[in-house]
Order: sequence, then C-alpha cells, then structure tokens
Amino acid sequence: MFRRFLFVILALAAALTAGWYVMQREDIGYDRLEIVYSKSDSRLVTLENGLRVHYRDTGPRDAPAIVLVHGFSASLHTWDAWIADLKRDYRVIALDLPGHGLTNCTAADEVGIDQFVATIDTLTTTLGVERFTLAGNSMGGHTAWSYALAHLERLDGLVLVDASGWPAEGANQNEPLVFRLLANPVARKLMKNLDSTMLVRSGLRDSFANPDLVTEDMVARYVALGRAPCHRDAIMTLSAQRDARTFATAERLSAITTPTLVLHGEQDNLVPVSAGHKFAGAISGAKLVTYADAGHLPQEEVAQKSAADLRDFLAILAENAANPAIVDGGGASPASQ
Repeated sequence: MFRRFLFVILALAAALTAGWYVMQREDIGYDRLEIVYSKSDSRLVTLENGLRVHYRDTGPRDAPAIVLVHGFSASLHTWDAWIADLKRDYRVIALDLPGHGLTNCTAADEVGIDQFVATIDTLTTTLGVERFTLAGNSMGGHTAWSYALAHLERLDGLVLVDASGWPAEGANQNEPLVFRLLANPVARKLMKNLDSTMLVRSGLRDSFANPDLVTEDMVARYVALGRAPCHRDAIMTLSAQRDARTFATAERLSAITTPTLVLHGEQDNLVPVSAGHKFAGAISGAKLVTYADAGHLPQEEVAQKSAADLRDFLAILAENAANPAIVDGGGASPASQ
C-alpha cells in the first residue's frame, strides 16, 4: 500500500516537473519585438549610461509639453488614446521605462523609482524640453510624484492617474492574483520564466471595471514585451522592492507646489480610490476627479472623459502662464479650480 502511494506521489511530482519545463519560455529579441510593437513615430535614443530608451515624441515642437509615464509591467501603448487626442495641440512625449516595453535594462538590480526619475530627467534634457507637465499611471504615478519632489523647478504641472505610493492599509482582498504571487519570493522564482499568458489575462481583466475591454491582442502584447531580454528580471526586482520603496506621506508631499490633477478610477482593485483622495489632500490646491465606471487604467477605460479632464487642466495652466498675475495676485491656482 505504501509503495503504491509513493509511486503515485512520485508520478505526480514527475508530471508537475515536466509541466513546469514545458511551460518555460525563452526571451524574445528586441529586433523581433520592434517589428510588431514599435509605432510609426517611435524613436530610440541611447543615453550615456547605456540605456536604449524607446519613446514617442509627437505634436507641435513649440507647444507646451506633456510627458506620459506608464505603470508596472506596462508600456507606452497604454497612452495611445490620450496621445491621439492631445497631439493636435501639445507636444506629447511617452516613454517606455527601463525594463519595460522596448527599452532595455542596464542591470536588473538598478531598476526602480530612482532610475525611472533619472531616465525621465535625462531624456527630457536630451530632447531639449526644459519644462513640461508630467503625468503617470500607477507605478508611473509614483515615479511622477517622486520626480516632482526631486525636480520641482522643471514642472509646469503634475497629473497622477491611479498613482501608487501610499502604504497599504492591511491586506487588499481585491488585489489581482498575479500581484499576490509576485509578492511571494518563492512564487516569483518559480514563475519567472513560465508562460505568463493566463496570469496576465487575469491581471488585466481585474484591472478594468469592464473586463471585456481586455483583448487577446492586449494580452499578447503584455506577454511578449515582458519576454524582452532582462525584462523578467526587472519585473522580479520591482516586485521584491514593492514594500521597500519610499512611500507617500502628507508631510513629504506638502513640498509639491506644482499645480496638480489627480485622476482615479473608483473601481480600482489595485490602488484603492482612497489613495486618490490622499494625494489630493496632501498636495496643496490639487484637484481630484474620480470615475465611477473605471478601474486602474482610466486613460484606457474612460479615455475620452479622462482626456477631456486633462485638457481642462492644461488649458488652465496655459491661461495662468499667460496671465501670471492671476496666481501671483492671490487668485486661484490652476489645480484648485
């Protein structure tokens, strides 16, 4: 009886091991990925530190500039709808962060908020953009407010879209499964090189209030770009850093005096809408807009509404820039209207 039981256990272990090996996936070279996922206006620049940054730079060269920063495991594709809307009247720059999209890594252990902040600063300087509005979603939002604290003098405005950065208040029971697995070091190691299609699909569907907006093309893009050289190591590094980042506090964010717009989906399962209220409360004069019918990615899920709210904010920035006495004379700041 014992031998029979042992045989079953060994057979099961062998099957699981074989399955694990079958599910292994190799890297996909940037040359192959660029054929499928670069845009007609895609550009590549190699910075002094060896980073080869993929970005888009569209719109009138002499127009006010806005820089768009995506979130964890995403890419500049998340901003497609906003770019299509804004590029008529603004210079729009969207980049793939190190270890994401079509941007490489210098070393996986260097990936993190500090490197992201430095990359934005170096790229904009390289492009000759002295001042700009900075918008970031999720981890890109964390990067955006961190950039504001480090380089406030370069910003005309700050836009936080479902931004991360506030310490969690207890366990998030609605957090997508893929993020709970990535939080576990053993699971990270086991799943690093596995086919991630099922987990990516599940994570994306949990990120939208309307999961039917998640297409197979979207899932395939996330999976493929995640298999670029070094990207899986970068994602694992970021996952391991999640609880060790510099978190937002009311005291820390009080140093941000840049006009700020906070956008947040009320059905966000990853970063609760309460975080949006905290950002708006901590940054003086910040304006908060929430969307009842959106989850973690309102720039995609309610693209028209969110782009219109952003345009209103940018218009006020332009108006106050043309009439500085409105602010200097004691009038309302752009973000408080």
